[in-house]
Amino acid sequence: MPAGVVAICGGIGGAKLALGLYRVLAPRALSVIVNCGDDFEHLGLRICPDLDTTLYTLAGLANTERGWGRRDETWAFMDALGSLGGPTWFRLGDKDVALHVERTRRLATGEPLSAIIAEFAARLGVNAAIAPMSDDPIRTRVGTPEGELDFQDYFVRLRCAPRITAVTFDGAAAAQPSPGAIAALGGARAIVICPSNPYLSIDPILAVPGMRALLRARGAPVIAVSPIVGGDAVKGPTAKIMRELGVPSTPAAIARHYAGLLDGFVLDARDQASARDFDCPVHVTDTLMKRLGDRERLAREVLTFASSLAQARY
Repeated sequence: MPAGVVAICGGIGGAKLALGLYRVLAPRALSVIVNCGDDFEHLGLRICPDLDTTLYTLAGLANTERGWGRRDETWAFMDALGSLGGPTWFRLGDKDVALHVERTRRLATGEPLSAIIAEFAARLGVNAAIAPMSDDPIRTRVGTPEGELDFQDYFVRLRCAPRITAVTFDGAAAAQPSPGAIAALGGARAIVICPSNPYLSIDPILAVPGMRALLRARGAPVIAVSPIVGGDAVKGPTAKIMRELGVPSTPAAIARHYAGLLDGFVLDARDQASARDFDCPVHVTDTLMKRLGDRERLAREVLTFASSLAQARY
């Protein structure tokens, strides 16, 4: 299995595969570059949903039933906030609040987000590098017929109900890749684009100037794992967004979306008939990750596929 594996990740589906990679690779062999376009300020705190999901997942602290937040959580803070008339549409557990408070405090002193996340990971016993895509603020905005929405308004408060007409990334043009992202990609032997939402989770990462060039600079095989199975997303609004943007909700459309980046694509067995629609090598397997064993199996298959692509070059 290749050392120096980089996972490009955002959200719950991406974190599942990141965990599989983490468990089958040697310690310190995995780096995860995480979307932070969905970060926002709430209750005076910096909230980083995708970063924290990745952190909690690799630390073994994730709430697998809810799909977000920490396990064994309590909700006294939210109950008290609601009793005072405060906003409760974005749920923050008591343990989770501690992380947000400490991150916000340290950001206010001028410490970069990447350094804070790296220390949190070390303190929680994570033996992999977790890096935000950038230390510069980038905010995903969603266009709708009624006007633009902040990402969390669309995703959480409105539960993805509005029709999307465009997705933009405020601040991306002036941003730079984080030091951790640069270091990870500089040592990459394989790069895995996890089965995260391409438009809301992966595109913000790719929108950072220089990120696409870094992905291709070392010549490591870049593989995407399909977030679409049988014409629909396993979880989340990926297929809905594709239809609203006039894009077929197919794995081949996902591959075309990543044009110029991919050396290989991992396709779910339920979509095997479409394997001929790709311009790159395809590995067909069961991509559903219902259990921990599924995540580890898929991770091993992705790594073997990456090795075969690398060997085919020589």
